[in-house]
Amino acid sequence: MRIGHGYDVHRFAPERKLILGGVEIEHEMGLLGHSDADVLTHALMDAMLGAAALGDIGLHFPDTDEKYKGADSILLLKRVKEIVEEKGYTLGNADITVVAQAPKLRPYIDSMVKNVCDALGCETDRINIKATTEEKLGFTGRKEGISAHAVVLLEKN
Repeated sequence: MRIGHGYDVHRFAPERKLILGGVEIEHEMGLLGHSDADVLTHALMDAMLGAAALGDIGLHFPDTDEKYKGADSILLLKRVKEIVEEKGYTLGNADITVVAQAPKLRPYIDSMVKNVCDALGCETDRINIKATTEEKLGFTGRKEGISAHAVVLLEKN
C-alpha cells in the first residue's frame, strides 16, 4: 500500500466558470488557471501521482503546453488513473477536503463524488468529498480563492 497527499489552490477571477469535481458551481466568479482550475481534481491527481512516486500534475500536464489550456480536469484524472495503473497500482480510497468560504458546496458534493467515481471507475464508497470554511481567516476566508487537500491510498495490483 502507498499513501499520497495532494494540495492545490487557485484564486478567483471574473468571467471564469467555477468547476469543482467536474461540476459547474453557481457563483459570480470562477477560478483562474491554465486548465479549468478544478482544485479538487488537481489535488486528487497530485495525491495519486505522489503515492505512486510519479511526480505531480505539472510534470505530466505542464501549464506551458497549449494543449492543456482550458483542459477538462476530469479527463486528466482519467489519464492519471491510467498512469498509476501502468505502474501497478489501483486506488483504494480517497478523502478530499475543499476549503472555501463561499460558495456553499454541500448541494454539489454528491455530483462531485459521482464524477470522480466515473472517471476512476470505482464505487462511491471509495471517494469522500467534504467542504469547510476557514472562519473568514486567510485567503480563502477573505474569498480570494479556493484550496483543496486530498489523501489517497493506493493498493498494489
